Amino acid sequence: MISRLCPDVRVAIGHGKMEGQVLEAIMLDFMAGVYDVLVATTIIESGIDVSNANTIIINNANHFGLSDLHQLRGRVGRSNKKAFCYLFTPPPQHLTNEARKRLHAIEQFSELGSGFNISMRDLDIRGAGNLLGGEQSGFITDIGFDMYHKILDEAIQELKETEFKALFKKEVAEGKYVKDCQVETDMELVIPDNYVNNITERLSLYRHLDGVQNEAELDHFQKQLIDRFGEVPEETDALINTVRLRWLAREIGFEKVILKREILIGTFIADAQSPYYQSAKFTRVLNFIQHQPKAANMAEKNGKLRLRFDQVKSVFEAIEKFNLILFKNEI
Repeated sequence: MISRLCPDVRVAIGHGKMEGQVLEAIMLDFMAGVYDVLVATTIIESGIDVSNANTIIINNANHFGLSDLHQLRGRVGRSNKKAFCYLFTPPPQHLTNEARKRLHAIEQFSELGSGFNISMRDLDIRGAGNLLGGEQSGFITDIGFDMYHKILDEAIQELKETEFKALFKKEVAEGKYVKDCQVETDMELVIPDNYVNNITERLSLYRHLDGVQNEAELDHFQKQLIDRFGEVPEETDALINTVRLRWLAREIGFEKVILKREILIGTFIADAQSPYYQSAKFTRVLNFIQHQPKAANMAEKNGKLRLRFDQVKSVFEAIEKFNLILFKNEI
């Protein structure tokens, strides 16, 4: 069919039932450019690195598992060429609910290093077993992994504040209302491949940065980058500052921060009954709005309270805005 549609295209075929030497010869020829198109089964999922391939078409993608789709997609884009992955499926109304969720997840998590997010989403779709047992099925299947994790966190936090209050006195006193803050932005926040060439090293640096807990560790991380790879590029410096932005957002009481089109939005804790709204931290935010009504706008949207700043052109400027709430009374 491909030869009929594109007569000048050189097509090769590869599958697992072929003899090893024949299959190897075809793959080497394809990598050398003897063939233009390789029609293959999922055998190419098995870690084959074809750096000159930049497009993959996955037929009947609804039949594949989420991890399979992620691995197949990873066969292209392994060089400096922009890559494309096309998923062919029947019409949406003919797909199962789980198939739609898998396809949505593979579309949503397309950034570099998103394998962990995909695995967690896969766990959420298929369901998990008992947390402390060996079973691979349980009530987590019914409520979903994310909801189970949220319920578990709430139960642990409640125990810290009641039965085990003496053991966690410092943590309760500090009022850590937000455990993590999600940041969404349209800015380029990356470690460029022309700065750190090795992809494994870049992923390691991303993981290290995500685990940084305080300013001293962050400064040490930046000094290590300079020492090993030279002056930090602008987009990497913005990425490092994003970590500081998350810390400030959590301190203020934001569960989510959006910085897009020069607009900075902080979304407060979704639970309206949270003790945060009777805390000194939220009072500080209200005082800031009262004394600087033109600096920011607080409003409720889709049931969530949000604080909005306009004309915020960089992560550094966003940090300055949050610092004003925490430490200053004027803009």
